[in-house]
Amino acid sequence: MSTVIAFIVIFGALVFFHELGHLIFAKRAGILCREFAIGFGPKIFSHKKNETTYTIRLLPIGGFVRMAGEDPEMVEIKPGHRIGLILDHLGNATKIILNNKDKFPEARIVEVESADIERDLLIKGYVEGEEEQLQKFSINRDAVLVEDGNETQIAPYDRQFASKTLGQRTMAIFAGPMMNFVLALLIFITIALLQGVPSEEPVLGKLTSDGTALQAGLKEGDIVQSIEGAEITTWTDVVEMIRKNPNKELEFTIQRDGETLEIPVTPEEKEVEGGKIGLIGVYGPIEKSPLKSISYGFQETYDWTKQIFLMLGKLVTGEFTIDALSGPVGIYKSTDTVAKSGIYYLMKWAGILSINLGIMNLLPIPALDGGRLMFFAVEALRGKPIDRHKEGMVHFIGFALLMLLMLVVTWNDIQRFFL
Repeated sequence: MSTVIAFIVIFGALVFFHELGHLIFAKRAGILCREFAIGFGPKIFSHKKNETTYTIRLLPIGGFVRMAGEDPEMVEIKPGHRIGLILDHLGNATKIILNNKDKFPEARIVEVESADIERDLLIKGYVEGEEEQLQKFSINRDAVLVEDGNETQIAPYDRQFASKTLGQRTMAIFAGPMMNFVLALLIFITIALLQGVPSEEPVLGKLTSDGTALQAGLKEGDIVQSIEGAEITTWTDVVEMIRKNPNKELEFTIQRDGETLEIPVTPEEKEVEGGKIGLIGVYGPIEKSPLKSISYGFQETYDWTKQIFLMLGKLVTGEFTIDALSGPVGIYKSTDTVAKSGIYYLMKWAGILSINLGIMNLLPIPALDGGRLMFFAVEALRGKPIDRHKEGMVHFIGFALLMLLMLVVTWNDIQRFFL
């Protein structure tokens, strides 16, 4: 159960920050955001605040921000339709009732001559029960359409995604992956603030209960001055001397409480990939510093970003195959393993996953953020956008292929871990 909770919290946080990036920059651009959703499928929680409905859906495998203009916008109001209008004190329509008009006795029933609820915000028609004279009704910019009792706010064209500048649209899409890198950075900084950052001082950190260092009489906080007469100035020097001398007694000259001591220690031999090394069961020194914690956070983010790109490169060159990929099942299994190592390892795992999600979404694959950014790049080069229907078809095909890949990867994970 603890693994299930950890998986949901981690995956939920990754999706939340990703979609929050889209939401923040879309709203900054003035785009009407209809829904901010975590998960897919049926709604299990819904709360509307201002213009946006915040929902949690049943399947925790992603999320989305539904921006006005991204999908077919509204029901088209055609000439001859009978609609109900509720007007404010200035005579502007605040509600446009498409059916079940009898539930709104205060509404004025209008037979539509023409209607534009995106650009002109104007409805022309004949009011039922009044003299047959064409009347004009301005539409409030925040008016709602009412159909089957459900209200949907209209989106004037200047509040739709397509109306914004190329830069604003690019930032609204790029902000999702960007926030995954921000989340990873915050996680790594938090780990460093709580746990401390590695130091290069030649000072012994914590000692393991079964290591030869503790058995020989070394203590946490001992300052290593030399080993076998060789001067030691950094922690790296300590590690190298120990690793190079398995099963060989080493004379440690250390300083403890102002006193210089000489303590013999024999590193235990351990078999690793590439040969044998010596270990004495001691951790490196750490220090707690806000400035160094921030630096550590940036360095970890950079190092893991570089590492993930290197692994992607191996996938392209064929060094890795599709069997090396993991989906939700594989991530769950890895989370279970990492969770047993402690909260800090789990936090670090979340940071790595966040970077991975950010990078994957930036790849120029249709249906992902990177695919959309690729279309924006083409638009910048040719000076005009690609036909929306053609772009939509490319994204649809890309999404279908991604779902197929997800099924294959998930089946491989199930076979690897459970069959």
